[in-house]
Amino acid sequence: MPPDPTPEEISQFVERFAGVLGNSGVPTMSARVIGRMLVSPTGMLTSAELAESLRISQPAVSGAVRQLLQVGFISRERIPGSRKDHYRIRDDVFSAILERRNNSLAEWESTSRSGADLFGPDSTVGQRLTEAADFFAFIHKDLEQLIKSWRADHPR
Repeated sequence: MPPDPTPEEISQFVERFAGVLGNSGVPTMSARVIGRMLVSPTGMLTSAELAESLRISQPAVSGAVRQLLQVGFISRERIPGSRKDHYRIRDDVFSAILERRNNSLAEWESTSRSGADLFGPDSTVGQRLTEAADFFAFIHKDLEQLIKSWRADHPR
């Protein structure tokens, strides 16, 4: 078994992981919070713990936490005897992220199809938008099935 990582190694990993999430469209501060919560032994941290470990301000944590709560990637919990809110990362956060992305694909398909109708299916623009819509529909269907299969194989 490898030795426990140092705080600096943990910090480097969190930043690297956040960078990967950021490159795929997750807002930077939210990505950093997800990364830090992932490496917490309990998956749960307070705002103060997040601010200290990420070396960011409380308002930055507050904004990221608010966004992550709104999309359901984390939850707010109270610990008996504590006045502080504790935030817990979802066990299935990555399937939840992909499910949310997949819902966007359905919207992209619908919007592309309405554009194809607007320009006409025989026009160059209509053909381009129809191909985009077909692509989004194809990916949406397959990703939906993959998420269902994952959840069936990995129940919470």
